[in-house]
Parts: sequence; structure tokens; C-alpha cells
Amino acid sequence: MFAAWDSNPESILANYAKRINQVLGSSHESSQTMKFELVPEGDVKKNSFDVQFNNGYSAVISWDVQYGAGDEIRHIDWKLWGKTDRYFVKQFEEETNLKSYLLIDQSLSMNYQSNKVSKLEYAQLLAACLGYLMLKQQDAVGLTLFDDQIRINIPARSKRSHLNVILSQMENISAGPETRMAPVLHQTAEVIKKRGLIILISDLFDSPDDILSGLQHFRYKGHEVVVFHILDPQELKLDFPQRTRFRDMESGEEMITDPWHIQTDYQRSMEAFCNYYKIQCRQNNIDYIRLTTDASLDLALSEYLLKRKRVG
Repeated sequence: MFAAWDSNPESILANYAKRINQVLGSSHESSQTMKFELVPEGDVKKNSFDVQFNNGYSAVISWDVQYGAGDEIRHIDWKLWGKTDRYFVKQFEEETNLKSYLLIDQSLSMNYQSNKVSKLEYAQLLAACLGYLMLKQQDAVGLTLFDDQIRINIPARSKRSHLNVILSQMENISAGPETRMAPVLHQTAEVIKKRGLIILISDLFDSPDDILSGLQHFRYKGHEVVVFHILDPQELKLDFPQRTRFRDMESGEEMITDPWHIQTDYQRSMEAFCNYYKIQCRQNNIDYIRLTTDASLDLALSEYLLKRKRVG
């Protein structure tokens, strides 16, 4: 599904490149670059200083002038050595404004689709677009894929090439067993030490109170949290024209019924289910966005950009 991202933005996603460009617009690729060089003069001790740029990015620069025993050769500034005939050790560490973490539910229920796109495929495309935007603004982004446990965990990085790592993992994604989200959320909250932005992409088909407990754990740790609630249109409407066999994709339990007999009560229950998440998230200062797989990604990306602007 995905292809590696090189310097050309049109190769970000082999099959999804056109769709990403449609969502983000043709102007999402910025031609602006930022470059600077440090050339220390004289013998000085190890130094460091912070730089704050007008666009909000920040960096920490540190350097050693003299190469000494124990210093790694890969840190030698060979250009400066060519100019001065002396060995200098230079280190540069970029410290971005924000570390963001994409948590994607890959449980079996995410495989459901009543149209051309499953919930899992929609989540993949959303995550790819978000990851691209994050790295374009030099934020660090990490990825966690989970079902009843964490299957893949990629630490947050801000290098442009890091999207290759994320997409290569999502390329081979396959729906796992049933959802057990709470242990995953609590475990992840304990592992992530630095405060950042947590983005959960899921159909939330698990115990609402258990999920909310995990999300509150992130808030307790100081993280900002955004929940993208992904649903298939039929999961909200139950608009089937004939007698239908329904099967739980995780438990395998089946039932046969005439959908129109239960449609009204079903829709009322689903609306209450979604509203419960919406209300509880609001009370815990968590952004909740409900999306259906037939909807444009514009809403999701706009909500992310608004959240990113508020976080600063």
C-alpha cells in the first residue's frame, strides 16, 4: 500500500500520493529551508546555547573544540579541520517543539467496510497524512500499532526520512485479535516520558470507561490528547434493505435479523455511545472527532492543525 518517501513529496505514498495531495492541496510542500553553521574560534570549553526561531522551532547546539581521547571520530568536523588543520568535535542536536505519537487500533473490528475503504485503511491514510504534516513542520512523530497488545512501537523522531520507517510498518499492517485498549494506553502513558501530543485512531469498540481511564492517564502525565473516532457509515445507520446475518468480527458471535425492526433503537444506542465519549472527553480536556470512512480527511487534518496551533 505504501511506498518509501524520498526527497520528492509525490513519492510519499505510491497509491495514496494523489489523495494526499488532494487533501493537503498542491501548496503543502514548502520550498523554504533553514541552514546555519557554527565555527568556534580559539580554545573554548564545551558550550551550548538555545536558539528560538520566529516560526516557533527551537534547537540546542553544543560543540567541543578540541578532539580528545574518548571522542567519537564520526563527530569530527572535517570541513573545519581542512580550514584550520586542527581537530574539532561538533555535535548538533535538534530539539523540536513537539513530540507527537500516533496510536492506531488494528484490531479485527477495524477491518469492517461497507464501501471501498475499511476503517483500518482509513486510519492508515489519516496517520500517513498526519505524519507527513508533523515532519514537515519539524515535529517528531512516533507510531504505535496495537490490538489486544502493542504490536509495533516506533519512537518519535523528527528526521524527514523517519516517515519511511512509519510507512514501511503500516504497509504490512494486518488486523489482529480482539481489542483490549486500556492496558495498551496505560503502558504507553508510562513509557512516554516527555510531554507531547497523543493521537488515538480507533473505532473505540471496547469498554468506554476503560478507554477513558487510559486517556485520563495521558492527561495526568501532562500530554495533550486527540481522539479520532473512526466508524463505517453503516455502523451508524444500520441501513440494510433486507434480512441480514450479522457477525461480530472479534468474537465471531452471529445473529440474523431484519435491520429495519431494530434500526431506530440501534441508531439511538450508537448515538448515545458516541455522545458518551464526546462528553467524557470534553470533561477531561481531550479533543474528540468522530469520522466516517466516507468523509473527507479535511475535517481531521483541520482539527489537528488547530490543536497544533493551540499547543504552540
